[in-house]
Amino acid sequence: MSGGWLPVAPCTVATCVSAPPEPAGPLLRLSRLLGAVAVVLAGLPCALAVRALGGTRADVVTMVWCRVFLRVLGVRLEVRQGYTMLGGAALTPVAAPEPGAAAERERRGAGVLLVANHISWLDPIVVAAITPCLALAKSEIAAWPLIRSLVAASGAIFIDRERLSALPGTVRALADALRAGRSVVAFPEGTTWCGRRGGPFRRAVFQAAIDAGAPVRPVALRFRDRAGQLATGPAFVGDDTLPASLARVVSAKGLVVEVTVFPVIAHTGGLTRRALAGLAQATVLGDHVRQDDHVPVAA
Repeated sequence: MSGGWLPVAPCTVATCVSAPPEPAGPLLRLSRLLGAVAVVLAGLPCALAVRALGGTRADVVTMVWCRVFLRVLGVRLEVRQGYTMLGGAALTPVAAPEPGAAAERERRGAGVLLVANHISWLDPIVVAAITPCLALAKSEIAAWPLIRSLVAASGAIFIDRERLSALPGTVRALADALRAGRSVVAFPEGTTWCGRRGGPFRRAVFQAAIDAGAPVRPVALRFRDRAGQLATGPAFVGDDTLPASLARVVSAKGLVVEVTVFPVIAHTGGLTRRALAGLAQATVLGDHVRQDDHVPVAA
Protein backbone atom coordinates (compact mmCIF):
# COMPACT_ATOMS: atom_id res chain seq x y z
CA MET A 1 0.00 0.00 0.00
CA SER A 2 1.36 3.43 -0.86
CA GLY A 3 2.53 5.77 1.87
CA GLY A 4 0.10 8.38 0.56
CA TRP A 5 -2.84 6.27 1.72
CA LEU A 6 -1.33 4.52 4.73
CA PRO A 7 1.05 7.09 6.27
CA VAL A 8 3.88 5.99 8.54
CA ALA A 9 5.38 8.37 11.10
CA PRO A 10 9.13 8.26 11.81
CA CYS A 11 8.43 8.02 15.54
CA THR A 12 9.43 4.87 17.43
CA VAL A 13 9.43 3.94 21.09
CA ALA A 14 13.22 3.64 21.16
CA THR A 15 13.91 7.06 19.64
CA CYS A 16 10.97 9.15 20.81
CA VAL A 17 9.51 7.88 24.08
CA SER A 18 11.10 8.90 27.38
CA ALA A 19 10.52 7.63 30.88
CA PRO A 20 8.54 9.96 33.18
CA PRO A 21 10.72 12.23 35.36
CA GLU A 22 8.60 11.33 38.40
CA PRO A 23 7.61 7.66 38.19
CA ALA A 24 4.71 6.47 40.30
CA GLY A 25 5.34 3.89 43.00
CA PRO A 26 4.37 0.24 42.56
CA LEU A 27 1.24 0.52 44.70
CA LEU A 28 -0.03 3.52 42.76
CA ARG A 29 0.67 1.80 39.45
CA LEU A 30 -1.16 -1.31 40.61
CA SER A 31 -4.16 0.66 41.86
CA ARG A 32 -4.39 2.50 38.54
CA LEU A 33 -4.25 -0.73 36.56
CA LEU A 34 -6.91 -2.35 38.71
CA GLY A 35 -9.03 0.79 38.44
CA ALA A 36 -8.69 0.78 34.65
CA VAL A 37 -9.74 -2.87 34.47
CA ALA A 38 -12.75 -2.15 36.69
CA VAL A 39 -13.83 0.82 34.57
CA VAL A 40 -13.47 -1.17 31.34
CA LEU A 41 -15.52 -4.04 32.77
CA ALA A 42 -18.12 -1.57 34.02
CA GLY A 43 -18.15 -0.11 30.54
CA LEU A 44 -19.74 -3.23 29.10
CA PRO A 45 -23.11 -2.73 30.83
CA CYS A 46 -22.67 1.00 30.13
CA ALA A 47 -22.36 0.11 26.45
CA LEU A 48 -25.65 -1.75 26.61
CA ALA A 49 -27.23 1.23 28.35
CA VAL A 50 -25.91 3.58 25.66
CA ARG A 51 -27.53 1.48 22.95
CA ALA A 52 -30.81 1.36 24.85
CA LEU A 53 -30.92 5.03 25.84
CA GLY A 54 -29.77 6.72 22.65
CA GLY A 55 -29.77 10.48 22.22
CA THR A 56 -28.53 12.95 24.82
CA ARG A 57 -28.55 10.52 27.73
CA ALA A 58 -26.28 8.14 25.83
CA ASP A 59 -23.82 11.00 25.23
CA VAL A 60 -23.80 11.81 28.93
CA VAL A 61 -23.04 8.19 29.82
CA THR A 62 -20.19 8.09 27.31
CA MET A 63 -18.68 11.38 28.47
CA VAL A 64 -18.82 10.40 32.13
CA TRP A 65 -17.25 7.01 31.39
CA CYS A 66 -14.39 8.66 29.48
CA ARG A 67 -13.71 11.11 32.30
CA VAL A 68 -13.70 8.38 34.92
CA PHE A 69 -11.36 6.25 32.82
CA LEU A 70 -8.87 9.11 32.47
CA ARG A 71 -9.08 9.85 36.17
CA VAL A 72 -8.34 6.28 37.29
CA LEU A 73 -5.33 6.23 34.97
CA GLY A 74 -4.02 9.35 36.68
CA VAL A 75 -4.49 11.61 33.64
CA ARG A 76 -5.71 15.12 34.43
CA LEU A 77 -7.77 16.90 31.79
CA GLU A 78 -7.22 20.58 30.99
CA VAL A 79 -9.36 22.36 28.42
CA ARG A 80 -8.51 25.71 26.86
CA GLN A 81 -10.03 27.88 24.16
CA GLY A 82 -7.62 28.80 21.41
CA TYR A 83 -7.95 31.88 19.23
CA THR A 84 -5.96 31.86 16.01
CA MET A 85 -4.55 35.19 14.89
CA LEU A 86 -2.13 36.28 12.21
CA GLY A 87 1.38 36.30 13.60
CA GLY A 88 0.56 34.78 16.96
CA ALA A 89 -1.99 33.21 19.23
CA ALA A 90 -4.04 33.86 22.29
CA LEU A 91 -5.06 31.10 24.67
CA THR A 92 -7.78 31.50 27.23
CA PRO A 93 -8.39 28.80 29.87
CA VAL A 94 -11.92 27.45 29.98
CA ALA A 95 -13.60 24.91 32.20
CA ALA A 96 -14.43 21.53 30.77
CA PRO A 97 -18.18 21.52 30.02
CA GLU A 98 -20.61 19.64 32.17
CA PRO A 99 -21.60 16.44 30.34
CA GLY A 100 -25.33 17.10 30.30
CA ALA A 101 -25.07 20.71 29.21
CA ALA A 102 -22.53 19.93 26.50
CA ALA A 103 -24.61 17.12 25.10
CA GLU A 104 -27.71 19.27 24.98
CA ARG A 105 -25.89 22.09 23.20
CA GLU A 106 -24.50 19.63 20.68
CA ARG A 107 -27.90 18.11 20.03
CA ARG A 108 -29.47 21.48 19.24
CA GLY A 109 -26.85 22.29 16.62
CA ALA A 110 -25.57 20.74 13.43
CA GLY A 111 -22.88 18.12 13.43
CA VAL A 112 -19.28 19.32 13.61
CA LEU A 113 -16.19 17.57 12.25
CA LEU A 114 -13.61 17.70 15.04
CA VAL A 115 -10.06 17.19 13.75
CA ALA A 116 -7.12 16.67 16.09
CA ASN A 117 -3.48 15.65 16.05
CA HIS A 118 -2.88 12.00 16.92
CA ILE A 119 -0.51 10.91 19.69
CA SER A 120 -2.05 8.11 21.69
CA TRP A 121 -4.80 5.50 21.87
CA LEU A 122 -6.15 7.83 24.58
CA ASP A 123 -6.91 10.62 22.09
CA PRO A 124 -10.49 9.61 21.17
CA ILE A 125 -11.27 9.12 24.86
CA VAL A 126 -9.90 12.57 25.67
CA VAL A 127 -12.02 14.30 23.01
CA ALA A 128 -15.14 12.30 23.93
CA ALA A 129 -14.63 13.36 27.55
CA ILE A 130 -15.19 17.03 26.68
CA THR A 131 -17.85 16.96 23.97
CA PRO A 132 -20.43 14.53 22.58
CA CYS A 133 -18.99 12.92 19.46
CA LEU A 134 -18.56 9.74 17.51
CA ALA A 135 -15.07 8.55 16.67
CA LEU A 136 -13.53 7.57 13.38
CA ALA A 137 -11.66 4.47 14.55
CA LYS A 138 -9.22 2.20 12.78
CA SER A 139 -10.42 -1.32 12.11
CA GLU A 140 -7.39 -2.77 13.94
CA ILE A 141 -9.24 -2.04 17.18
CA ALA A 142 -11.23 -5.18 16.42
CA ALA A 143 -8.23 -7.14 17.72
CA TRP A 144 -8.38 -5.50 21.16
CA PRO A 145 -10.55 -7.57 23.53
CA LEU A 146 -13.41 -5.68 25.18
CA ILE A 147 -12.26 -2.39 23.67
CA ARG A 148 -13.96 -3.05 20.36
CA SER A 149 -17.28 -3.66 22.10
CA LEU A 150 -16.99 -0.36 23.95
CA VAL A 151 -15.94 1.56 20.85
CA ALA A 152 -18.65 0.03 18.69
CA ALA A 153 -21.32 0.76 21.31
CA SER A 154 -20.34 4.43 21.25
CA GLY A 155 -21.37 4.55 17.60
CA ALA A 156 -17.85 4.75 16.19
CA ILE A 157 -17.31 4.63 12.45
CA PHE A 158 -14.57 2.16 11.53
CA ILE A 159 -12.07 2.75 8.73
CA ASP A 160 -10.04 -0.02 7.12
CA ARG A 161 -6.76 1.70 6.34
CA GLU A 162 -5.53 -1.27 4.33
CA ARG A 163 -8.36 -1.02 1.76
CA LEU A 164 -8.32 2.08 -0.40
CA SER A 165 -11.57 0.92 -2.01
CA ALA A 166 -13.34 1.28 1.36
CA LEU A 167 -12.51 4.99 1.65
CA PRO A 168 -15.52 6.39 -0.30
CA GLY A 169 -17.89 4.37 1.89
CA THR A 170 -16.22 5.71 5.03
CA VAL A 171 -16.54 9.28 3.75
CA ARG A 172 -20.23 8.69 3.06
CA ALA A 173 -20.76 7.29 6.56
CA LEU A 174 -19.03 10.33 8.06
CA ALA A 175 -21.15 12.71 6.00
CA ASP A 176 -24.34 10.88 6.96
CA ALA A 177 -23.48 11.17 10.67
CA LEU A 178 -22.75 14.88 10.29
CA ARG A 179 -26.00 15.48 8.40
CA ALA A 180 -27.85 13.72 11.21
CA GLY A 181 -26.49 16.28 13.67
CA ARG A 182 -23.81 14.06 15.19
CA SER A 183 -20.33 15.43 15.68
CA VAL A 184 -17.44 13.17 14.71
CA VAL A 185 -13.79 13.28 15.81
CA ALA A 186 -11.17 12.26 13.27
CA PHE A 187 -7.38 12.26 13.27
CA PRO A 188 -6.36 13.30 9.74
CA GLU A 189 -2.66 12.54 10.17
CA GLY A 190 -3.66 8.92 9.63
CA THR A 191 -1.14 7.65 12.16
CA THR A 192 0.27 8.53 15.56
CA TRP A 193 3.22 10.80 16.33
CA CYS A 194 5.13 11.19 19.59
CA GLY A 195 3.95 14.77 20.18
CA ARG A 196 7.19 16.58 19.37
CA ARG A 197 5.97 17.15 15.83
CA GLY A 198 3.14 16.03 13.58
CA GLY A 199 2.34 14.91 10.08
CA PRO A 200 0.34 16.33 7.19
CA PHE A 201 -3.44 16.19 7.42
CA ARG A 202 -4.99 13.82 4.89
CA ARG A 203 -7.89 15.35 2.96
CA ALA A 204 -10.49 12.59 2.77
CA VAL A 205 -12.32 13.33 6.03
CA PHE A 206 -12.69 16.97 5.04
CA GLN A 207 -14.68 15.89 1.99
CA ALA A 208 -17.28 14.50 4.39
CA ALA A 209 -17.61 17.94 6.02
CA ILE A 210 -18.02 19.56 2.61
CA ASP A 211 -20.61 17.00 1.50
CA ALA A 212 -22.60 17.46 4.72
CA GLY A 213 -22.18 21.24 4.90
CA ALA A 214 -20.71 20.77 8.39
CA PRO A 215 -18.19 23.12 10.01
CA VAL A 216 -14.72 21.91 11.01
CA ARG A 217 -13.37 22.46 14.51
CA PRO A 218 -9.60 22.04 15.04
CA VAL A 219 -8.52 20.55 18.37
CA ALA A 220 -4.90 20.39 19.57
CA LEU A 221 -3.80 17.68 22.02
CA ARG A 222 -0.64 17.73 24.11
CA PHE A 223 0.49 15.55 27.00
CA ARG A 224 2.77 17.06 29.60
CA ASP A 225 4.27 16.14 32.95
CA ARG A 226 3.90 17.86 36.29
CA ALA A 227 6.72 20.29 35.45
CA GLY A 228 4.95 21.38 32.27
CA GLN A 229 7.32 19.59 29.91
CA LEU A 230 6.22 17.47 26.98
CA ALA A 231 5.37 13.93 28.08
CA THR A 232 5.94 11.24 25.46
CA GLY A 233 5.01 8.25 27.61
CA PRO A 234 1.36 8.18 26.44
CA ALA A 235 2.46 8.02 22.79
CA PHE A 236 1.46 4.92 20.83
CA VAL A 237 3.95 4.82 17.98
CA GLY A 238 5.82 2.43 15.75
CA ASP A 239 5.54 -1.20 16.81
CA ASP A 240 4.37 -0.24 20.29
CA THR A 241 1.84 -2.43 22.07
CA LEU A 242 -1.22 -1.37 24.03
CA PRO A 243 -0.02 -3.03 27.30
CA ALA A 244 3.36 -1.28 27.05
CA SER A 245 1.75 2.10 26.41
CA LEU A 246 -0.74 1.56 29.23
CA ALA A 247 2.11 0.67 31.59
CA ARG A 248 3.87 3.94 30.77
CA VAL A 249 0.69 5.94 31.38
CA VAL A 250 0.02 4.45 34.83
CA SER A 251 3.71 4.90 35.72
CA ALA A 252 3.65 8.68 35.27
CA LYS A 253 2.96 11.07 38.13
CA GLY A 254 1.20 14.34 37.39
CA LEU A 255 0.33 13.46 33.80
CA VAL A 256 -1.82 16.12 32.13
CA VAL A 257 -3.49 16.19 28.74
CA GLU A 258 -4.06 19.67 27.38
CA VAL A 259 -6.95 20.07 24.98
CA THR A 260 -7.00 23.35 23.06
CA VAL A 261 -10.31 23.88 21.26
CA PHE A 262 -10.22 26.36 18.38
CA PRO A 263 -13.10 28.20 16.68
CA VAL A 264 -14.87 26.37 13.89
CA ILE A 265 -13.80 26.81 10.29
CA ALA A 266 -16.89 27.60 8.24
CA HIS A 267 -16.64 26.83 4.55
CA THR A 268 -19.80 28.25 3.04
CA GLY A 269 -17.59 30.18 0.61
CA GLY A 270 -16.67 27.01 -1.24
CA LEU A 271 -13.34 26.01 0.30
CA THR A 272 -11.86 22.86 -1.17
CA ARG A 273 -10.93 19.90 0.99
CA ARG A 274 -7.26 20.75 0.33
CA ALA A 275 -7.81 24.24 1.72
CA LEU A 276 -9.78 22.94 4.71
CA ALA A 277 -7.08 20.40 5.51
CA GLY A 278 -4.41 23.08 5.24
CA LEU A 279 -6.22 25.50 7.54
CA ALA A 280 -6.90 22.81 10.13
CA GLN A 281 -3.32 21.55 10.00
CA ALA A 282 -1.87 25.05 10.39
CA THR A 283 -4.15 25.67 13.38
CA VAL A 284 -3.46 22.40 15.18
CA LEU A 285 0.22 21.88 14.35
CA GLY A 286 1.33 25.48 13.85
CA ASP A 287 2.62 27.86 16.48
CA HIS A 288 -0.88 28.59 17.77
CA VAL A 289 -0.49 26.45 20.89
CA ARG A 290 2.32 28.02 22.84
CA GLN A 291 4.17 25.41 24.83
CA ASP A 292 5.14 27.88 27.58
CA ASP A 293 1.53 28.77 28.39
CA HIS A 294 0.17 26.29 30.94
CA VAL A 295 -2.88 27.43 32.84
CA PRO A 296 -4.44 24.65 34.89
CA VAL A 297 -8.17 24.27 34.58
CA ALA A 298 -10.18 21.86 36.66
CA ALA A 299 -12.01 19.24 34.65
